[in-house]
Amino acid sequence: MSALTAALYGALIVYLGGWFLGHWIGNFSLLLFILTMVTMVYWFAERLKFKPAREAAARALEEGDRARRAQLAAQGIEKVDGDIAPAREKLLMQPWWLDWTAGLFPVICIVFLLRSFLFEPFKIPSGSMIPTLLVGDLILVNKFHYGVRLPVINTKIIDNNPVQRGDVMVFRYPVDPRQDYIKRVVGIPGDVVEYRNQRLTLNGQPVSLAAQGEYYEEDRLRYEPMWQEKLGAVEHRILVNPDAPSYFGGMPKNFPFADNCRYSAEGMQCTVPPGHYFMMGDNRDNSQDSRFWGFVPDANIVGKAFFVWMNFGNLGRIGPFH
Repeated sequence: MSALTAALYGALIVYLGGWFLGHWIGNFSLLLFILTMVTMVYWFAERLKFKPAREAAARALEEGDRARRAQLAAQGIEKVDGDIAPAREKLLMQPWWLDWTAGLFPVICIVFLLRSFLFEPFKIPSGSMIPTLLVGDLILVNKFHYGVRLPVINTKIIDNNPVQRGDVMVFRYPVDPRQDYIKRVVGIPGDVVEYRNQRLTLNGQPVSLAAQGEYYEEDRLRYEPMWQEKLGAVEHRILVNPDAPSYFGGMPKNFPFADNCRYSAEGMQCTVPPGHYFMMGDNRDNSQDSRFWGFVPDANIVGKAFFVWMNFGNLGRIGPFH
Protein backbone atom coordinates (compact mmCIF):
# COMPACT_ATOMS: atom_id res chain seq x y z
CA MET A 1 0.00 0.00 0.00
CA SER A 2 2.86 2.39 0.66
CA ALA A 3 4.09 1.93 -2.94
CA LEU A 4 0.57 2.54 -4.30
CA THR A 5 0.19 5.67 -2.18
CA ALA A 6 3.58 6.97 -3.32
CA ALA A 7 2.55 6.37 -6.95
CA LEU A 8 -0.72 8.27 -6.41
CA TYR A 9 1.12 11.20 -4.86
CA GLY A 10 3.59 11.14 -7.73
CA ALA A 11 0.74 11.35 -10.25
CA LEU A 12 -0.78 14.25 -8.27
CA ILE A 13 2.53 16.13 -8.30
CA VAL A 14 2.92 15.61 -12.07
CA TYR A 15 -0.65 16.81 -12.68
CA LEU A 16 -0.27 19.91 -10.51
CA GLY A 17 3.17 20.64 -11.98
CA GLY A 18 1.90 20.48 -15.55
CA TRP A 19 -1.06 22.66 -14.60
CA PHE A 20 1.17 25.24 -12.95
CA LEU A 21 3.58 25.29 -15.92
CA GLY A 22 0.71 25.68 -18.38
CA HIS A 23 1.10 22.35 -20.16
CA TRP A 24 -2.62 21.67 -19.65
CA ILE A 25 -5.68 23.27 -18.11
CA GLY A 26 -6.57 21.73 -14.76
CA ASN A 27 -10.03 20.96 -13.47
CA PHE A 28 -9.97 21.72 -9.76
CA SER A 29 -13.52 20.48 -9.13
CA LEU A 30 -12.70 17.11 -10.67
CA LEU A 31 -9.38 16.93 -8.83
CA LEU A 32 -11.06 17.69 -5.50
CA PHE A 33 -13.73 15.05 -6.19
CA ILE A 34 -11.09 12.42 -6.98
CA LEU A 35 -9.09 13.32 -3.87
CA THR A 36 -12.24 13.04 -1.77
CA MET A 37 -13.10 9.61 -3.18
CA VAL A 38 -9.54 8.25 -2.85
CA THR A 39 -9.04 9.49 0.70
CA MET A 40 -12.51 8.18 1.62
CA VAL A 41 -11.49 4.67 0.49
CA TYR A 42 -8.37 4.89 2.65
CA TRP A 43 -10.44 6.28 5.56
CA PHE A 44 -12.89 3.36 5.46
CA ALA A 45 -10.02 0.87 5.03
CA GLU A 46 -8.34 2.39 8.08
CA ARG A 47 -11.51 2.13 10.19
CA LEU A 48 -12.52 -1.34 9.01
CA LYS A 49 -9.20 -3.12 8.43
CA PHE A 50 -5.91 -1.45 9.25
CA LYS A 51 -6.75 0.06 12.65
CA PRO A 52 -8.47 -3.13 13.95
CA ALA A 53 -5.44 -5.14 12.76
CA ARG A 54 -3.03 -2.85 14.64
CA GLU A 55 -5.18 -2.98 17.75
CA ALA A 56 -5.35 -6.78 17.54
CA ALA A 57 -1.55 -6.95 17.28
CA ALA A 58 -1.23 -4.64 20.31
CA ARG A 59 -3.64 -6.84 22.31
CA ALA A 60 -1.70 -9.95 21.34
CA LEU A 61 1.50 -8.28 22.55
CA GLU A 62 -0.13 -7.37 25.89
CA GLU A 63 -1.60 -10.84 26.33
CA GLY A 64 1.75 -12.43 25.56
CA ASP A 65 3.47 -10.16 28.05
CA ARG A 66 0.90 -10.95 30.75
CA ALA A 67 1.23 -14.67 30.07
CA ARG A 68 5.02 -14.47 30.28
CA ARG A 69 4.89 -12.54 33.55
CA ALA A 70 2.35 -14.97 35.00
CA GLN A 71 4.56 -17.92 34.03
CA LEU A 72 7.62 -16.31 35.63
CA ALA A 73 5.64 -15.39 38.75
CA ALA A 74 4.59 -19.04 39.11
CA GLN A 75 8.29 -19.85 39.18
CA GLY A 76 8.85 -17.32 41.95
CA ILE A 77 10.28 -14.61 39.74
CA GLU A 78 8.50 -11.39 40.69
CA LYS A 79 10.76 -8.81 39.10
CA VAL A 80 10.70 -9.00 35.30
CA ASP A 81 12.65 -6.72 33.02
CA GLY A 82 11.13 -5.30 29.83
CA ASP A 83 8.59 -2.58 29.11
CA ILE A 84 6.29 -3.28 26.20
CA ALA A 85 4.88 0.28 26.08
CA PRO A 86 7.22 1.50 23.28
CA ALA A 87 6.52 -1.63 21.23
CA ARG A 88 2.76 -1.28 21.78
CA GLU A 89 2.88 2.39 20.75
CA LYS A 90 4.79 1.50 17.60
CA LEU A 91 2.26 -1.20 16.69
CA LEU A 92 -0.62 1.28 17.09
CA MET A 93 1.11 4.05 15.15
CA GLN A 94 -0.55 4.95 11.86
CA PRO A 95 1.86 4.50 8.90
CA TRP A 96 2.70 7.55 6.80
CA TRP A 97 0.65 6.42 3.83
CA LEU A 98 -2.50 6.30 5.99
CA ASP A 99 -1.69 9.52 7.80
CA TRP A 100 -1.43 11.33 4.45
CA THR A 101 -4.61 9.81 3.00
CA ALA A 102 -7.16 8.68 5.59
CA GLY A 103 -6.00 11.42 7.94
CA LEU A 104 -6.76 14.09 5.30
CA PHE A 105 -10.19 12.78 4.32
CA PRO A 106 -12.30 14.86 6.80
CA VAL A 107 -10.60 18.11 5.76
CA ILE A 108 -10.76 17.39 2.02
CA CYS A 109 -14.38 16.27 2.29
CA ILE A 110 -15.43 19.47 4.10
CA VAL A 111 -13.64 21.62 1.51
CA PHE A 112 -15.25 19.67 -1.31
CA LEU A 113 -18.77 20.05 0.12
CA LEU A 114 -18.34 23.76 0.92
CA ARG A 115 -16.88 24.52 -2.50
CA SER A 116 -19.42 22.41 -4.39
CA PHE A 117 -22.63 23.53 -2.72
CA LEU A 118 -22.03 26.76 -0.78
CA PHE A 119 -19.20 29.12 -1.72
CA GLU A 120 -16.30 28.93 -4.14
CA PRO A 121 -13.31 31.30 -4.20
CA PHE A 122 -12.34 32.88 -7.50
CA LYS A 123 -9.47 35.16 -8.52
CA ILE A 124 -10.06 37.96 -11.01
CA PRO A 125 -7.55 37.26 -13.82
CA SER A 126 -8.15 40.21 -16.16
CA GLY A 127 -9.37 43.78 -16.33
CA SER A 128 -12.63 43.05 -18.16
CA MET A 129 -14.73 43.88 -15.07
CA ILE A 130 -12.98 47.15 -14.14
CA PRO A 131 -14.07 49.30 -12.30
CA THR A 132 -16.31 46.83 -10.40
CA LEU A 133 -13.60 44.20 -9.98
CA LEU A 134 -9.86 44.65 -10.29
CA VAL A 135 -7.12 42.24 -11.30
CA GLY A 136 -6.05 40.39 -8.16
CA ASP A 137 -9.38 40.64 -6.35
CA LEU A 138 -10.18 37.39 -4.56
CA ILE A 139 -13.93 36.97 -4.57
CA LEU A 140 -16.56 34.57 -3.27
CA VAL A 141 -19.13 32.96 -5.54
CA ASN A 142 -22.50 31.84 -4.14
CA LYS A 143 -22.97 28.35 -5.56
CA PHE A 144 -26.59 27.86 -4.45
CA HIS A 145 -28.06 31.26 -5.37
CA TYR A 146 -29.33 30.04 -8.75
CA GLY A 147 -29.94 26.47 -7.60
CA VAL A 148 -28.15 23.38 -6.33
CA ARG A 149 -25.97 21.62 -8.90
CA LEU A 150 -24.14 18.32 -8.73
CA PRO A 151 -20.37 18.84 -8.55
CA VAL A 152 -18.15 18.11 -11.57
CA ILE A 153 -21.03 17.46 -14.01
CA ASN A 154 -22.74 20.76 -12.98
CA THR A 155 -26.27 19.36 -13.44
CA LYS A 156 -28.94 21.39 -11.64
CA ILE A 157 -31.09 19.31 -9.29
CA ILE A 158 -32.86 22.08 -7.32
CA ASP A 159 -33.96 25.48 -8.59
CA ASN A 160 -33.50 28.63 -6.55
CA ASN A 161 -33.40 32.29 -7.61
CA PRO A 162 -33.71 33.16 -11.31
CA VAL A 163 -30.85 34.94 -13.07
CA GLN A 164 -31.44 38.70 -13.07
CA ARG A 165 -30.13 41.43 -15.33
CA GLY A 166 -27.23 43.12 -13.59
CA ASP A 167 -26.01 40.02 -11.72
CA VAL A 168 -22.26 39.41 -11.73
CA MET A 169 -21.97 35.77 -12.69
CA VAL A 170 -19.18 33.21 -12.86
CA PHE A 171 -19.71 30.63 -15.60
CA ARG A 172 -17.89 28.08 -17.66
CA TYR A 173 -16.53 29.67 -20.81
CA PRO A 174 -18.68 28.32 -23.68
CA VAL A 175 -15.69 28.08 -26.03
CA ASP A 176 -13.67 26.04 -23.49
CA PRO A 177 -15.75 24.86 -20.48
CA ARG A 178 -12.56 23.99 -18.59
CA GLN A 179 -12.12 27.72 -17.94
CA ASP A 180 -14.22 29.89 -15.65
CA TYR A 181 -15.17 33.43 -16.75
CA ILE A 182 -16.83 36.28 -14.90
CA LYS A 183 -19.07 38.89 -16.54
CA ARG A 184 -22.28 40.81 -15.88
CA VAL A 185 -25.66 39.52 -17.03
CA VAL A 186 -27.01 41.97 -19.59
CA GLY A 187 -29.67 39.91 -21.36
CA ILE A 188 -31.92 37.09 -20.15
CA PRO A 189 -33.92 34.70 -22.37
CA GLY A 190 -36.11 36.60 -24.83
CA ASP A 191 -34.29 39.94 -24.49
CA VAL A 192 -33.21 41.86 -27.56
CA VAL A 193 -29.76 43.25 -26.76
CA GLU A 194 -28.30 46.02 -28.90
CA TYR A 195 -24.87 47.56 -28.51
CA ARG A 196 -24.30 50.26 -31.10
CA ASN A 197 -21.89 53.16 -30.98
CA GLN A 198 -20.93 52.26 -27.37
CA ARG A 199 -24.55 52.49 -26.20
CA LEU A 200 -26.51 49.58 -24.73
CA THR A 201 -30.21 49.11 -25.54
CA LEU A 202 -32.51 46.43 -24.13
CA ASN A 203 -35.77 45.55 -25.83
CA GLY A 204 -35.74 48.84 -27.70
CA GLN A 205 -35.12 50.97 -24.60
CA PRO A 206 -31.73 52.67 -23.98
CA VAL A 207 -30.23 51.57 -20.68
CA SER A 208 -29.94 54.39 -18.12
CA LEU A 209 -26.46 55.92 -18.28
CA ALA A 210 -25.01 58.86 -16.32
CA ALA A 211 -21.50 60.32 -16.58
CA GLN A 212 -19.28 59.80 -13.51
CA GLY A 213 -16.09 61.57 -14.54
CA GLU A 214 -12.95 59.62 -15.34
CA TYR A 215 -11.38 56.45 -13.96
CA TYR A 216 -7.62 55.94 -13.86
CA GLU A 217 -6.59 52.46 -14.98
CA GLU A 218 -3.32 51.76 -13.20
CA ASP A 219 -2.39 48.78 -15.36
CA ARG A 220 -2.82 50.73 -18.60
CA LEU A 221 -1.68 54.08 -17.15
CA ARG A 222 -4.54 55.97 -18.72
CA TYR A 223 -7.84 57.65 -17.86
CA GLU A 224 -11.11 56.22 -19.16
CA PRO A 225 -14.59 57.80 -19.13
CA MET A 226 -16.67 56.24 -16.33
CA TRP A 227 -20.46 55.95 -16.32
CA GLN A 228 -23.21 54.84 -13.96
CA GLU A 229 -25.39 52.21 -15.60
CA LYS A 230 -28.61 50.64 -14.35
CA LEU A 231 -29.58 47.12 -15.35
CA GLY A 232 -32.83 46.04 -13.74
CA ALA A 233 -32.53 47.10 -10.09
CA VAL A 234 -28.72 47.07 -10.13
CA GLU A 235 -26.74 50.29 -10.46
CA HIS A 236 -23.08 49.84 -11.23
CA ARG A 237 -20.15 51.66 -12.81
CA ILE A 238 -18.80 50.87 -16.24
CA LEU A 239 -16.03 52.17 -18.49
CA VAL A 240 -17.07 53.22 -21.99
CA ASN A 241 -14.93 55.19 -24.38
CA PRO A 242 -17.15 56.94 -26.96
CA ASP A 243 -14.13 57.25 -29.26
CA ALA A 244 -13.44 53.51 -29.35
CA PRO A 245 -14.36 51.65 -32.57
CA SER A 246 -17.78 50.00 -32.65
CA TYR A 247 -16.82 47.35 -35.18
CA PHE A 248 -16.42 43.81 -33.82
CA GLY A 249 -14.09 42.70 -36.62
CA GLY A 250 -14.80 39.43 -38.35
CA MET A 251 -18.40 39.11 -37.17
CA PRO A 252 -20.55 37.15 -37.17
CA LYS A 253 -18.73 34.44 -35.24
CA ASN A 254 -19.50 30.75 -35.49
CA PHE A 255 -21.20 30.06 -32.16
CA PRO A 256 -24.51 28.37 -31.19
CA PHE A 257 -27.53 30.54 -32.10
CA ALA A 258 -25.30 32.90 -34.08
CA ASP A 259 -28.30 33.40 -36.39
CA ASN A 260 -29.90 35.32 -33.52
CA CYS A 261 -27.32 38.10 -33.97
CA ARG A 262 -26.73 40.78 -36.58
CA TYR A 263 -23.53 42.79 -36.86
CA SER A 264 -22.77 46.06 -38.59
CA ALA A 265 -20.16 48.82 -38.57
CA GLU A 266 -22.08 50.48 -35.70
CA GLY A 267 -22.27 47.40 -33.46
CA MET A 268 -24.54 44.40 -33.01
CA GLN A 269 -28.01 43.18 -32.05
CA CYS A 270 -28.82 39.78 -30.55
CA THR A 271 -31.99 38.07 -29.40
CA VAL A 272 -31.20 35.87 -26.39
CA PRO A 273 -32.44 32.29 -26.96
CA PRO A 274 -34.27 30.25 -24.28
CA GLY A 275 -32.05 28.89 -21.53
CA HIS A 276 -29.19 31.27 -22.39
CA TYR A 277 -27.79 34.61 -21.23
CA PHE A 278 -25.98 37.51 -22.82
CA MET A 279 -22.91 38.57 -20.81
CA MET A 280 -20.77 41.70 -20.97
CA GLY A 281 -17.78 43.02 -19.04
CA ASP A 282 -18.05 46.34 -17.20
CA ASN A 283 -14.90 47.46 -19.01
CA ARG A 284 -16.86 47.55 -22.25
CA ASP A 285 -14.00 48.37 -24.63
CA ASN A 286 -11.63 45.85 -23.04
CA SER A 287 -13.75 42.74 -22.64
CA GLN A 288 -14.13 39.56 -24.66
CA ASP A 289 -17.74 38.62 -23.96
CA SER A 290 -21.01 37.55 -25.58
CA ARG A 291 -20.52 40.15 -28.29
CA PHE A 292 -17.63 38.01 -29.54
CA TRP A 293 -18.25 34.38 -28.53
CA GLY A 294 -22.01 34.17 -28.06
CA PHE A 295 -24.49 33.18 -25.38
CA VAL A 296 -23.92 31.40 -22.06
CA PRO A 297 -26.17 28.34 -21.58
CA ASP A 298 -27.78 27.77 -18.19
CA ALA A 299 -25.82 24.52 -17.84
CA ASN A 300 -22.57 26.55 -17.71
CA ILE A 301 -23.53 28.66 -14.68
CA VAL A 302 -21.19 28.32 -11.69
CA GLY A 303 -22.74 30.89 -9.36
CA LYS A 304 -23.32 34.51 -8.43
CA ALA A 305 -20.27 36.59 -7.44
CA PHE A 306 -20.99 38.88 -4.50
CA PHE A 307 -18.02 39.60 -2.20
CA VAL A 308 -14.33 40.55 -2.39
CA TRP A 309 -12.72 38.72 0.52
CA MET A 310 -9.13 39.77 -0.17
CA ASN A 311 -6.89 41.88 -2.36
CA PHE A 312 -3.32 41.70 -1.10
CA GLY A 313 -2.40 44.93 -2.87
CA ASN A 314 -5.39 46.91 -1.57
CA LEU A 315 -7.15 45.80 1.62
CA GLY A 316 -9.72 48.53 1.09
CA ARG A 317 -11.19 46.40 -1.70
CA ILE A 318 -12.65 43.91 0.83
CA GLY A 319 -16.42 43.98 0.91
CA PRO A 320 -19.58 43.36 -1.15
CA PHE A 321 -20.06 44.72 -4.67
CA HIS A 322 -22.87 45.22 -7.17
